[in-house]
Amino acid sequence: MAAQAQSVAFTFDDGPHVSDTPRMNAQQRNQALLDALAKHRVQAALFVTAGNGAHTEAGLALARAWGKAGHAIGNHTMTHPDLHKVPLEAYQRELLECDRIIRGLPGYQKWFRFTFLREGNTPEKLDGMRGFLKQQGYRNAYVSLDTSDWRLNDKLVETLTKNPAADVSAIKEAYLSHIRQRALAYRDLSRKLQGRDIAQVILLHHNLINAMWLDDVIAMFKQMGWTITTPQAAFADPIYALAPDRPVAGQSLLLSMSRVLGLGRFEGWERLVDDGDYEIAALAAKGF
Repeated sequence: MAAQAQSVAFTFDDGPHVSDTPRMNAQQRNQALLDALAKHRVQAALFVTAGNGAHTEAGLALARAWGKAGHAIGNHTMTHPDLHKVPLEAYQRELLECDRIIRGLPGYQKWFRFTFLREGNTPEKLDGMRGFLKQQGYRNAYVSLDTSDWRLNDKLVETLTKNPAADVSAIKEAYLSHIRQRALAYRDLSRKLQGRDIAQVILLHHNLINAMWLDDVIAMFKQMGWTITTPQAAFADPIYALAPDRPVAGQSLLLSMSRVLGLGRFEGWERLVDDGDYEIAALAAKGF
């Protein structure tokens, strides 16, 4: 039975990075994420971009730790190219190269998350990738609840690089507010499009901002009355079997559906496509 009624599954892209960041090295970031998930008994999914570290022994060990902890391991290409800018065959090779690295990990699933959430800007690429995924036995690991956590992470890293002891509580506040706003907006959009609460799949990243504050993000969803489900259960929702004719590049499955159904520029749409501009502007007004 599909999970429904304001539920959310946690997924993380681009990990594991083996580079250090202010306050945490790669191992500490990885462990902080796993600790937050374990604390709340959340089963998540890590979509591996192998070139960020999993192609090395140390990086592969970080990814393996996710599988050992009961999380799913998915494919997010080798080097994170943009399908809109590279030939179809090169993009398909990226998937296969990453697959070779992750297929032996515990938790391995044939789930593919498109880089930049871009599924192809020509019929040849769109149909070519859909056919290729089917041929390889892969499912499109759609996102319904898209976030701009990467943008706020950039601001956090920039701030702490300048001053490792900086008070970043305002960034934390802005981040939690951003996640809440997106969650409520996508819930409202699912009701407009489907007449119900779908099992939402949130996109976050394997980065410093979540290593520091994922515990708070999960706690906030619980305080909002949402239940946490697994990616497996969420993907069983019938909405994830759809394949919109006009996917919106770099956006949520729900936004693609809204375009296909002719919803147009509905109230609040601009806050779903602004890449965190609203929060960044508010932080700039506070001196960040």
